[in-house]
Amino acid sequence: MSQLAMVIDLSRCVGCHACAIACRAEWSVPVPYRRNWVKRMGPEATPKGLSFTFYPGLCNHCDEPKCTTVCPVDPEQRVFKSRDGRTKKMAVRATYKDPFTGAVLIDKKRCIGCGNCVEACPYGARYLNEELDDPKADKCTFCVERLAHGLEPACVRTCISGARIFGDLSDKNSEVYKLVSTKGALRLTSKEVNIGPNVYYIGKEKDLYLLKKTYAPHERKWENVKAPVRRRILKAAIKNLVKAV
Repeated sequence: MSQLAMVIDLSRCVGCHACAIACRAEWSVPVPYRRNWVKRMGPEATPKGLSFTFYPGLCNHCDEPKCTTVCPVDPEQRVFKSRDGRTKKMAVRATYKDPFTGAVLIDKKRCIGCGNCVEACPYGARYLNEELDDPKADKCTFCVERLAHGLEPACVRTCISGARIFGDLSDKNSEVYKLVSTKGALRLTSKEVNIGPNVYYIGKEKDLYLLKKTYAPHERKWENVKAPVRRRILKAAIKNLVKAV
């Protein structure tokens, strides 16, 4: 199966925020929410020298996404289709991992806005859009809608320094595969939280050291997820309504 992935080169990132702005414009992300971000790190001393760099972050489209398991929406059977015509039937909730691309996505029609997935993500990559009359969870989708039309993700297309490299990690001829396999690419993981993120980082050792020290997650947030009271009431009301019908 394919696995879409992104490699971010910290040595190229200049902290211009063009990626974050492009994403907000492409998907009409309301302030103060964001699908991706750029955070300044340093200057700070590390065992490898003084580091001053940036942390460009987004949804990691993990191998084992915990956001999918905490979704309270009842699973339903869905048929997925690959670009080459293969199909696969599987039960999915409102948030799920596409079996042919590896992208973690949200079915907005089924999302009940409970916020469980938002609280469960150890990377803080999701948000609950309270600007809507019917709040929904949202996040980076790797721009699968653009990919379907042969376009690159908006953040990749807009990066002025070529710091973002995107492709299929299962394709050994792809640039992302070559970078991950030969450049010692870093995954933001820890002993406590290792769910297989598919956003990788390369760059100077001192910058990668600071990135992992500062932003690798250690809290297993999904273990104690408790949705906001009003969302739990909504979920219960929906179930009672379905039973009554």
